[in-house]
Order: sequence, then C-alpha cells, then structure tokens
Amino acid sequence: MISEKKLLFIYNAHSGKGAIKGKLADILDMMVKMGFSVTAHPTQARGEAIELTETLCTQYDMVVCSGGDGTLDEVVTGMMRVPKAERRPIGYIPSGSTNDFANSLQIPKGMQKAAEIAVAGRPFACDVGRFNDDSFIYVAAFGIFTEVSYQTNQELKNLLGHAAYLLEGAKSLKDIEAYRMRVEYEGQELEGEFIYGMVSNSVSVGGFKQIAGKNVQLDDGVFEVTLIRRPKNPLELNEIIAALLARVDNSDLIYSFKTDKITFYMEKDVPWTLDGEYGGAHRKAEIQNCRQAVEIMVKV
Repeated sequence: MISEKKLLFIYNAHSGKGAIKGKLADILDMMVKMGFSVTAHPTQARGEAIELTETLCTQYDMVVCSGGDGTLDEVVTGMMRVPKAERRPIGYIPSGSTNDFANSLQIPKGMQKAAEIAVAGRPFACDVGRFNDDSFIYVAAFGIFTEVSYQTNQELKNLLGHAAYLLEGAKSLKDIEAYRMRVEYEGQELEGEFIYGMVSNSVSVGGFKQIAGKNVQLDDGVFEVTLIRRPKNPLELNEIIAALLARVDNSDLIYSFKTDKITFYMEKDVPWTLDGEYGGAHRKAEIQNCRQAVEIMVKV
C-alpha cells in the first residue's frame, strides 16, 4: 500500500546523550504503520532545522521533530516564516536534557509514547512569541541564569542535566551583572537596573516548574513576565531568593504581570536567550504574542 500522507522528520541525533539513536528504527516503523511516507533528516548544524522547515514544510502533511527545546524552537521559527494558512502541524519527540516545553504540553518522557502522540495525537493551537525579527516558543530572557544554557557545553548538559544549569548559575552569583533599561507595556513604564527578566509562555522554565506563576495557559494570547531589580545589599538579595523559592511574589524587587506585548529599551547591548539558545545582543527588544500561531500535537 502506498502511503498518501507525507511526513518530514527532523531530529538532532546528539541531543540528550544521543537518546534517539537506539529508538530510531522503532519510531520510523511506527510512523510508516500509521500511514505516513517518511523523509528523515538528522540535523548537521545549528539553524538547519529552521531552513528545512521553512523551505520544505508545505510539501508535507506534517513535520515531526526530535531533540531538545532548541530543536523545537528552530522548527517553530521556520514554520513562522511560512504564511499561516500553509503551516503544518508539528509533532515533538523530546530528547533533550530539560525539555521545558514538553513538560508544559504534558508530552511524556518516553520517546516511543511521545512519538505516537506526535503522529496520532490532536493538534493544539499554541501561542508563539515574536522577538524583533525572530521567534520563540516558550521563553525569552536576559540576565542571571540565562547565559547558563548556551554557555554550558553539550557534553556537560548531557552528563549533568539540571545540575549543569544550577552549577553554572551558581558561578555567576559571585558577580551579579545588572542592566539599566526602560520597559513599556500596556501604557505602563518601568525604569531601573534589572538582574533578570523573563517573558514566558510555559509552565516550566529551566526545569523549575511554576517559576512563571500560576494559571499559565499556552493559548491565551498573553505572556507571563517576571522582572527582578538589582538588590542593593545582601538582605535584598536574600529577599529575592526567598520569594523565588517560595514562588510568591511578595517582594517589591520582583515584578510579575501578564501582557501580550512588551518593549525593552536598554542602555547597552544586552544578551538574550530564546528557548535556551543564544538569541543575540540587543539594545531594543520588541516582544509580541502571536496567539495560537502554530499547531503542536498533544495527547488526545
């Protein structure tokens, strides 16, 4: 029987200790049994999944990707470059060290089960963030802890998983850098020195659940924003740490709010991370929520 449905399978063979290598044959077999004609492509370089998705997705009925959140980010970025009417559903088989967004979507850690959902689940229309001319699927952030994920080498990520993020973060606590900026959203303005900022659409960030707050919806058209001012002394630093650990915004040093659009004006180039990967250094960042912009396969 000749399959009528066509599937493009993009995967990072090195993600998560190369977890997919031992399961690849079973996953491909399952896809074919589900009635798909499969084109499989292991990525060879960073950014390749963006180009593959943008140039090839309209030739297929769906695109499935496997890797960490960075691989999903690339596929979503490529899909966002296609007119909305021509976008295809995205299946996601997580194999990274943290897989924040997979946790938010309740995609199981077992690759075989995740693969079945990727091809036979239901499409969920998910919000996507627009960051200047780029895209992100679950978080854009700057400041302390954010350089962790793209400065920690892949081997260390694979060996230590969550601990890699924590260890690298602990190093940066010795010298907390702050960025002077003005933040505008919904007619309001904040100005000052900030050590951390996060614009997210995820239940889990950096492996920490609920850091983005409660009642997070991935399709409501708004982001959860967290901004942390520079502490002036150890007491203020302890206040921030206590508030973060308790996940309670009871500190005047932490701002938490929801918005669909926010703009950052920075005095100097500030490095940002988009979905855990380096997103460039910017003096201005316009971030907008594109409501229900792509479909991602989830449990039925």
